[in-house]
Amino acid sequence: MKDLKKLEERIGVKFKNLNLLRQALVHKSYLNEHPEEKISDNERLEFLGDAIIEYIVTDYLYRNYQEPEGTLTAWRASLVNTKILSQIAKKFNLDKYLYLSKGLSLEKSKTKVLAGAFEALIGAIYLDQGLNKAKVFIEKEIIPQLSKILKYKLYKDAKSKFQEFAQEKFKITPSYKVLKEEGPDHAKKFTVGLYLGQSLISKGKGRNKQEAEMEAAKKALKKFNYVS
Repeated sequence: MKDLKKLEERIGVKFKNLNLLRQALVHKSYLNEHPEEKISDNERLEFLGDAIIEYIVTDYLYRNYQEPEGTLTAWRASLVNTKILSQIAKKFNLDKYLYLSKGLSLEKSKTKVLAGAFEALIGAIYLDQGLNKAKVFIEKEIIPQLSKILKYKLYKDAKSKFQEFAQEKFKITPSYKVLKEEGPDHAKKFTVGLYLGQSLISKGKGRNKQEAEMEAAKKALKKFNYVS
């Protein structure tokens, strides 16, 4: 078993029940190869931690900002997304403490696995130390990311960014049109065109119209060398 003392020092939490911390680091793939291990995987802790993070972040945003619900929702989504959580997990070197199967390539699924482990860690802290300790940890490690998100408008999706860009540069609101719809009902594929006036700017493909529109907007931003 891995020595978790250094990890406790890194995260600044001394666990009463060290098995909770260890469980937060056990990916289900590890137990598939080691069924003899008497410990559960981290999926239930991940489920719990996800809810706690969302609650604490929501409470913080509500108390500190007067923006409408839609804006706060976008901020929260950007603040607790997989990329942000995995970066924080990497800061604590969680990847070095994870229990994974030999067949699981951390490089291919690194972001998702690390984000899940971080959420599980929050769940473990909550169960071991209580809600207030989890809150302090979240406000110390996650909330500071908000300033960068707001400064660079990272909470805006590609469609929102391109609409702002098009209105500012061309005084035109972009429009989207389905160019092609193919495949059976249960597995349709859409091709959508993004237009400025009558001019076709880009095309996007997706499993639904929204996904195709987002892809078209991303291509349009790249075409105009947009930098947020």
